Amino acid sequence: MTKVYPNATAASSGSEGVKLCIGGGDPVVLTVWKKSLLFNCSGFTVFDGKGNLVFRVDNYVAGNKGEIVLMDASGKPLLTIRRKRLSLGDNWLVYDGETAANPRFQMRKHLNLLSSKSLARVSGGSSSMRNAMYEIEGSYSQRCCAVYDERRRCVAEIKRKEAVAGVALGVDVFRLIVQPEMDTPVAMALVILLDQMFRSSKRFSV
Repeated sequence: MTKVYPNATAASSGSEGVKLCIGGGDPVVLTVWKKSLLFNCSGFTVFDGKGNLVFRVDNYVAGNKGEIVLMDASGKPLLTIRRKRLSLGDNWLVYDGETAANPRFQMRKHLNLLSSKSLARVSGGSSSMRNAMYEIEGSYSQRCCAVYDERRRCVAEIKRKEAVAGVALGVDVFRLIVQPEMDTPVAMALVILLDQMFRSSKRFSV
């Protein structure tokens, strides 16, 4: 099996690794692997440019409580994703840590068939989609997406990862490129939500 990255070890501190992703002038390039490190679990494993574990998502099928938790390398919950109840369309709420009140933002799948470029829209809070934060365009199935802020600046991208030693990695391994203007855990949460909205196979049990 082709190695996604040489190290599957955590950085010296999970929270320190996240802080390194949010500042400076250079974009952060992460490798996203659509696979949990835990046996028989669905999820994501995310490495930085040095091969250190940065984020993880482990979905336990048994006893699942209808939520997806994005954790740092040490297993500390960073963001919790929950489907919005009694909502038309594919609409999700994202909370800090494991809280269940005052969502940080929400994301809704774009349903207008006349505008195929737009995949989803992200807005603050939970009451309205008018306070737009980000617009996501492209094709998630092809791993070719861009995230634009309210000023139409590209703040994050999803791209296919180049083959290693001539071996194709497929769509389950791809790059997440995050600009300094965007919080990297938030960018990873958008990846998880895109996967929930647009993956063709069975979703996480949420």
